Amino acid sequence: MDGRDLVRGVWELGTARGRRAWRAAWRRRRADAEGLPPRGAERARVPGLLTGTEPRPGGGVLRFARAELVVRVTAGGAVFWGWDGAEPTPSYAVVGNGPEPDPRAVLEPDTGGGWRVVSERVTVAVSRHGAVEVRTPGGTVLRRESPPRWWEPVEPGRGGARWQVRGEVPADARFFGLGGRAAGPRLRDGSYRLWNTDPKGGFGPGDDPLYLTMPVQWVVADAGTHLMFHDNTWDGQVVLREGEEGAGSGADRPGTAELRALGGPLRCWVLVGTPARVLQGWSALTGGAAVPPQWALGYQHARWGFGSEAEVRRVVAGYASRGLPLAALHLDIDHYDGHRVFTVDRQQFPDLPGLARELAADGVRLVSIVDPAVKAGDPLHTAGLAIGERGAFVRDARGQEVRGEVWPGECAYPDFTDPAVRAWWGGLYEERLAQGFAGFWHDMNEPVAFAAFGDATLPRSARHVLEGAGGDHRAAHNVYALGMARAGWEGLVRLRPDERPFLFSRSGWAGMQRYGGTWSGDVESSWEGMRACLALVLGLGLCGVPYSGPDVGGFGGSPSPELFLRWFQLGAYLPLFRTHAAIWAGRREPWEFGPQVEEAARAVLAERERLRPYFVTLAHLARRTGAPYVRPLWWGSPEDRRLRDCEDAFLLGDALLVAPVLECGADRRAVRLPRGRWYDTATGAAHEGPGQVLLDAPLGRTPVLARAGSVLAVRGEDGAVTLEVWAPARGRTGGGVVVRDPGPGFEAGEVERYAVRWAGEAVVVEDEAGEPVPGVVVRGL
Repeated sequence: MDGRDLVRGVWELGTARGRRAWRAAWRRRRADAEGLPPRGAERARVPGLLTGTEPRPGGGVLRFARAELVVRVTAGGAVFWGWDGAEPTPSYAVVGNGPEPDPRAVLEPDTGGGWRVVSERVTVAVSRHGAVEVRTPGGTVLRRESPPRWWEPVEPGRGGARWQVRGEVPADARFFGLGGRAAGPRLRDGSYRLWNTDPKGGFGPGDDPLYLTMPVQWVVADAGTHLMFHDNTWDGQVVLREGEEGAGSGADRPGTAELRALGGPLRCWVLVGTPARVLQGWSALTGGAAVPPQWALGYQHARWGFGSEAEVRRVVAGYASRGLPLAALHLDIDHYDGHRVFTVDRQQFPDLPGLARELAADGVRLVSIVDPAVKAGDPLHTAGLAIGERGAFVRDARGQEVRGEVWPGECAYPDFTDPAVRAWWGGLYEERLAQGFAGFWHDMNEPVAFAAFGDATLPRSARHVLEGAGGDHRAAHNVYALGMARAGWEGLVRLRPDERPFLFSRSGWAGMQRYGGTWSGDVESSWEGMRACLALVLGLGLCGVPYSGPDVGGFGGSPSPELFLRWFQLGAYLPLFRTHAAIWAGRREPWEFGPQVEEAARAVLAERERLRPYFVTLAHLARRTGAPYVRPLWWGSPEDRRLRDCEDAFLLGDALLVAPVLECGADRRAVRLPRGRWYDTATGAAHEGPGQVLLDAPLGRTPVLARAGSVLAVRGEDGAVTLEVWAPARGRTGGGVVVRDPGPGFEAGEVERYAVRWAGEAVVVEDEAGEPVPGVVVRGL
């Protein structure tokens, strides 16, 4: 218990829920004391010396005195290795049985008594002591992993081994990733916990961990870019330390990344290449991203505390009367009956299906919150008890149902690591669809169990099915939300097979993109909170989750008009564009901040609607290639060191560079440009990169630049999709791709490719057949 826990816990003793939270915390501590035997004395172990090898397709097995290592290079270039019998599957992250081994990659002797596997894209070398090096085809070392170290209980039955690995990277390297991190996107020296956590209040850049952690490291260096994924769902700690290049004749100090895990398998994947190639390989390994429905790429409004149908109508009418486009409105837990999931407060929402039809007629969809906890004793709980042999809910070491305190009171928790439970839970969304909801957001699914002190989650000794393998919450915690997302997604596909589901979740794990997106969670209403949200979106995109966004304006506070507008401007260029606030917080409707903000918000929403076809293209490309909508500035130029350190701007696809204003009172800002020509979309002025420019950023505008030669699909004044082209520099060409929305189903959408070139004094746009494309809007002339 830290000081903040103690203060909050003492304060909560004065409330009935707080007293129950105290009791829940003590019950959890007692359950762990009974269900998790103390480890006692431990012995350390290292691999020892190499004793033999066994070639296998794509690599082989290397046997050491006290451990065994499997190395495999796959056909797509991804590298796998696992210690002590760890194989690529079963895995919650990897789809299917994983990629096939590369038949051309063979295990062969290396210098110094080691062995290596050479492939077209990467070489993996293993020393006779168990160190593993990842090298480029030219022999440059991208990463060196020291021999691992294990600590095992001396007495049998005291648990498995905890372990530690330590990697070295080039001195100039920068770290990114690890899921959603408020301190990113570049991860400085420090310790980062791998345990999905509700930070218990509005978070800012100094809070870690948050809701969605992943053991996915990005390393960007002059030597090359690589991603390393430790496929282990247990609690762990990543300690990062950036390197330092030696001055003069001094030696370089390499960067280091140390991972300490409290259990589970020691296995990892490494992908190397350009950022685009790395994420394409990651997408192939962990699954393509779900494409949201076209309407979910528009502006959405939420609030915890709408409270009634009348208030919903009032808010929607406020948008309509002011001519402000609104795609969806989200209902929080206050629309439930007693906060109980899959129920409706019939007094305040007497005709929810009728309300949904009324709003849908005006182009506004309803989205429902869904929490995992089920109130003990209610009909849904009773129904869950009949699922399978042990019921649908998580149990403790004695076989008793685990209970936790959440919004409805005392609750049970579905075990989403059980396929039968996922099938049951997925069927429950039929009730939500019957109420008229078109989309769903999963909340409180880390999972949260209110506690006066310690981790606000289930006991670590709680038992889970884990796809039949069995285990406890230490292995299941980080994938709990992933299982819930899978249950919801698969259930919705069964219920409405002709419509792509819209689902996003507060928590998740590697592979979350298969079932939907995520959002920032309860970010604080501050300038620092806005910065933290941008870091989260960029970090999650690099980890394979391209659809995400913040609570615009922050969750729990009352932003100033300036802060709200700047946040609104940022949100308009992020995949999930949603305002949201707590029941005690200030309003988030744009007109609540005065006429100046309302007019500026009108322009922001008009631009988002104009760019919606471009977002559709980015969504389908993310599915096909793994490339996120929102990308760091170094995406196309990872060798540019200055771009690696730029954290206050981003690329939206290949065509646009967005430089949000993140400081109070600023009306100008410096923007670091990647190489090439960039046009200020407001003034048309051209700027040459690489380099830095100073741009005007008055309160009503965010600096946005377009890449010369780019092609964007935009919505014209008549509502039809048209092409907007930015002129290439003289003597150069350009081009781009467009994917039009194929409809509400799962069709891939046809990719249209366009080339841009100068023909005399005119810019010509041609399709794949070389035919001129009419009706194109050319800018930058």
